[in-house]
Amino acid sequence: MEGGILEVLLVNAEGIRHTNLVGRPDYYVFIECGEHLYRSKISSGENEKAWWNEKFTFEFPMYDWKNLTHLKFTIMNRQLFSDGQFVGETIIHLGGIITEGCDRGFLEVKPAPYNVVLEDDTYRGQLKIGLKFISNKDVTERTPEQITEEHKKPKPTECGRIVHLWRTLWWWSSFFYSRDSKTQP
Repeated sequence: MEGGILEVLLVNAEGIRHTNLVGRPDYYVFIECGEHLYRSKISSGENEKAWWNEKFTFEFPMYDWKNLTHLKFTIMNRQLFSDGQFVGETIIHLGGIITEGCDRGFLEVKPAPYNVVLEDDTYRGQLKIGLKFISNKDVTERTPEQITEEHKKPKPTECGRIVHLWRTLWWWSSFFYSRDSKTQP
């Protein structure tokens, strides 16, 4: 079925409100487009700058793109005894991006800062986001639950890579050690 793909690159946040009294904040972002909802990983970085560098893909048939008006980014701070604390949100209107992308077949918006709106409708900080819209692609009909499950699949972490490297080195060293000990009298 003919459709379009919107790729969203969540880069970083800068100057957002620090809601923790003690310790380093753990920010994550909910990204909503139509009925699809993604959750980013927990940010890395320090107090004033949070880094994600994470890509999300939204696939819709072309008749759905005509009804989608915006992308909503809700920044949350992970708390010890609660589901999270609201930090701020950013809304990007998609009308021009979808129209231009459909006309050209492809549209890319390099990562740019968008203001973060707080609960009291004031601005504090910026969220850096990049967008890429590709139209006239074959898309498969998937439910939001299927997409959410695909996104929850574990990704290799730095710690996992180090453990894998250590196991590999250990195996090779034990192989060569046992081989050397057999050749010596």
